[in-house]
Amino acid sequence: MRRAEEGERRRLGALFAELCAIESPYGRERACGDRVAAELRGLGVAVEEDGAGAQVGADCGNLLARIPGREGAPERGVLLCAHLDTVPLTGPVEPVLVGDGWENRHEAILGADNKAAVAVMLAVARRALAEPPPIPLELLFTVSEENALAGAKAFDVSRLRSAFGYVFDHATPIGEVIVAAPTYHRVVGEFHGVAAHAGIRPEDGRSAIAAAAKAIAAMTLGRLDAETTANVGLIEGGSGVNVVPEHCRVVGEARSLEEARVEAVVAELVDHLHDGANAVGCDVDVIVEQLFRGFRVKPTAPELLAAEAALRARGHTPRRIVTGGGSDANALLVGGFPCLNLANGTERAHQPDERVAVAALDEMLDVALTLLDTAAEQC
Repeated sequence: MRRAEEGERRRLGALFAELCAIESPYGRERACGDRVAAELRGLGVAVEEDGAGAQVGADCGNLLARIPGREGAPERGVLLCAHLDTVPLTGPVEPVLVGDGWENRHEAILGADNKAAVAVMLAVARRALAEPPPIPLELLFTVSEENALAGAKAFDVSRLRSAFGYVFDHATPIGEVIVAAPTYHRVVGEFHGVAAHAGIRPEDGRSAIAAAAKAIAAMTLGRLDAETTANVGLIEGGSGVNVVPEHCRVVGEARSLEEARVEAVVAELVDHLHDGANAVGCDVDVIVEQLFRGFRVKPTAPELLAAEAALRARGHTPRRIVTGGGSDANALLVGGFPCLNLANGTERAHQPDERVAVAALDEMLDVALTLLDTAAEQC
C-alpha cells in the first residue's frame, strides 16, 4: 500500500483532534463509539457492537468492522485494534497544535492514548475502501481498556477471522515492538479496627490506619527486579481527626513477566497486610484479583516478522522491548488470538502534558498501511 498523501494526512489530523475533544473516560465511551461507527458507516462499512458494555459497566460495547481484500486475497487477513476510552479526565480537552505536535490547551490529558490509533485505523479503512488491500482487514475498537482491559476481556475472539492482529497502544517511539508484558494482580486490604475518642479514651480504640501503616512499612515496593514491580497506590480511612479510625482501605498491585514470581510477591504483600492487622489488634479482609495475564511473543511468530518487515520498509530499526504495562494485546492473546502491541509514537500518556507529534501521527498511518502488505506475506 502506498504511503499517505497530503490530503490524507490533513484529514487524519482533523479527525484525531475531533476524537480527542469527545470525552470518553472508561465507562462513558458511547459518544466516541457513535462517532467512530458513523465514520465507518458513512464509508459504507457495517459495524457490529457486542454486549460488552453491559458486562463491564460501560455505556457502549466493543465495535467490530470488516473490509474485504482485493480479488484473489486470502480468506484470513489482519486485525487492527485500539481502545475508545481514556483515563478519567481532570479538565476539558481542547486539542491545539503547538509547534510540531498536538497538545491539550488545558492542564489535562489529550487522549492520544488511544485516539491517535483510532484515527489511524479510520484513515486505513478509508484507504482500504478506495484501494482494496492484499488481505482482508478487521477493525476492533474496544471499551474500558483503562479499566483493566475489561472490554477486550469481554470480547469473543472466536468472532475474528484474521490470522493475527496489532494493537497500537504503547506510548514510545515508533519502531519499538512489545514482545513481553506482565501478569498483573491487584491486592486490596480492608482493615477493621475499633473507633474511640482520640482525646478522651484512645486506649479503647484500635486504629485501622496504624495497622495499614505497619503493613505498608514492612512491604518491599518499587522495582523488585528487572521483570517485577510492586506498589501501594491508594490508602483511605478514618472519619475525623479526633476519632481513632475504625476503617482503612489499602490498594496495591504487583506485576511480573514471570507468573511464579508475581504470585510470590502477592503472597508476601498479603502476609504483610495480615501482620499489620495483628500487630494492632485489627481485622483485615484481603481481596486478590488477577486483572490480566502476561505474554511472551515467540521470535518466529508471523505477526512479529510482519511488523518488523513493515518497520524496516518505513526506515525504522525494529527494537524488541518488554513493558511493565498492559494492553488489549494481553487480553486477546489470553483469549487465543495471536496479537502484537506496537509503539505508536505518542508521548507522556496519562499525564497532563500528553502530546503527539504530527510527524508521529502521520508515520503511524504509513506503518499501518505498510503492515497490510507485509502481513499478506505471512497470512
